[in-house]
Amino acid sequence: MADFTMYSTTWCSYCKNLKRQLDKAEVTGYREINIEEDPAAAQRVEGFNGGNRTVPTLEFSDGSALTNPSLAEVQEKLASLS
Repeated sequence: MADFTMYSTTWCSYCKNLKRQLDKAEVTGYREINIEEDPAAAQRVEGFNGGNRTVPTLEFSDGSALTNPSLAEVQEKLASLS
């Protein structure tokens, strides 16, 4: 199982920026799902964000989520899970 799932869209600049930061920091072990191509994923994102399709939303292995997090927030969360 991936450490986290990143819900995104192809046009989201915040998603692209976070992915670039994750790659540079060599954060691996996640999968990315485009919510425009997966209605169930879009509903999941809406559930985390009060009905809004806000991306990037990251869902972690413990069931928690972060919306539009910084790299530091992602790294902190991953450290707390290990």
